[in-house]
Amino acid sequence: MAKVTDELIPTRTTLLHRLKNWQDQPSWQEFFDAYWKLIYGVAIKSGLNEAEAQDVVQETMISAAKHMPTFNYDRSAGSFKAWLLNMTRWRITDQFRKRAPLPLFDASDDTDIGVHMECQAAEPVSACFEALWDAEWETNILDVAIENVKRRVDPQNYQIYDFYVNKEWPPDKIAKNFGIPIGRVYLAKHRVIELITAEVAQLKKHLN
Repeated sequence: MAKVTDELIPTRTTLLHRLKNWQDQPSWQEFFDAYWKLIYGVAIKSGLNEAEAQDVVQETMISAAKHMPTFNYDRSAGSFKAWLLNMTRWRITDQFRKRAPLPLFDASDDTDIGVHMECQAAEPVSACFEALWDAEWETNILDVAIENVKRRVDPQNYQIYDFYVNKEWPPDKIAKNFGIPIGRVYLAKHRVIELITAEVAQLKKHLN
C-alpha cells in the first residue's frame, strides 16, 4: 500500500525545479493554486484589507517568478517555507508602508478599537507573524493535500468521506444514500484519510 501511495504523490521539489522556466504556465498555475490562499489569508490576518491582500498575492507571485531562476532548494541552507514566508512578509510590509500614517491613539486604551488599531499598525516583523504563518501554513498544507487526493480517488469514495467527515452524516444514512453496505462506508473513509495523511507528510517533507 505504501508503494502505491508514494506513486500517487508528486514530489514537490520537482515543481520547484520546473518553476525555473517562467514560461512553464502549467507549473506556475499549480504553484499559484497551491499557495495563493496561504498568502492571502496571512495578509488578511496581518491587518490588510481585501484589495491590499490581493496585491500581496500578486506581488509575491511576481517576486517569486523573478527569484525562482536563481533559487536553489537546499534544506541545509533554509526551507522553502521560510523562503516563501520572507517573500510574503516583505510584500505585506510594503502594503503597510503605502498607507497614510495612522492617527495617534492611546496604546493603553483597552477598548476593542484601540487593540485593533495597534494590531494594524504593527508591521509583520514579530514572532506573532511567524506564529500566524505557521498556523496558516499547516491549514494550507492540509487543504492542498485534500484537493490533491480528491483529484485522484474514486469520486464516490471521496463523497462518502465528505459526507462522513465534513457533513457528519451517520454511517447508516450514508450507506442508505449510496445503496452500499455500511462496511464500505468505513472502508472508503479510512482509505481517503490514509491518502490525505500520506499526502500531508509528503508535502511537509519536501517543503517545510
